[in-house]
Amino acid sequence: MAPDSEAQLWQRSLRGDGSAFGQIFDELHGRLFLAALRIAPTRTDAEDLVASTFLELWRAGDRVRVVDDSVLPWMLVTLTNLGRNAARARGRHRRFLTTMPPRSLGDVSLDEVEGLHSQREAMALLRALPRRDAAILALTALEGYSVGDAAAALGISAESARARLSRARRRARAHVTAQPDTAEGRA
Repeated sequence: MAPDSEAQLWQRSLRGDGSAFGQIFDELHGRLFLAALRIAPTRTDAEDLVASTFLELWRAGDRVRVVDDSVLPWMLVTLTNLGRNAARARGRHRRFLTTMPPRSLGDVSLDEVEGLHSQREAMALLRALPRRDAAILALTALEGYSVGDAAAALGISAESARARLSRARRRARAHVTAQPDTAEGRA
């Protein structure tokens, strides 16, 4: 018995046969990955493009064009379009970042905020704080934004941001002083 063609596998997968879709994945993944490497800036981005292409194949269903008994041409076009969309998104992101005000390091420093000694401690602190307090503290102490810029990012007034930051700093100090000092955790 001859193995099913891609078109036959695709028809079976349209009827809900997951193993048929898996066979398509196994057969085409390598070819799509090589194509993705040519258009993606990094290997990780290429992997994401391939995964997104298979997702689009699954979502497109019966809109997929089968050419010469193969779904590969449709997938290559889809991969190229997804790659172009990702490149445009990266460009928009870079342009957006150029409009952001420079970070102000004078507001609150990480050492000033309770003497945290590791990223793990900082994350534990942020998880322990209420969401609003964690947001203002992360923007100012960890990311270096001014209180005014953090207020704008959070959609609140500068006065409200200062009050939240004060409360967050008090809670952060209380959290840190409540944590036991250990030889491994403190320098």
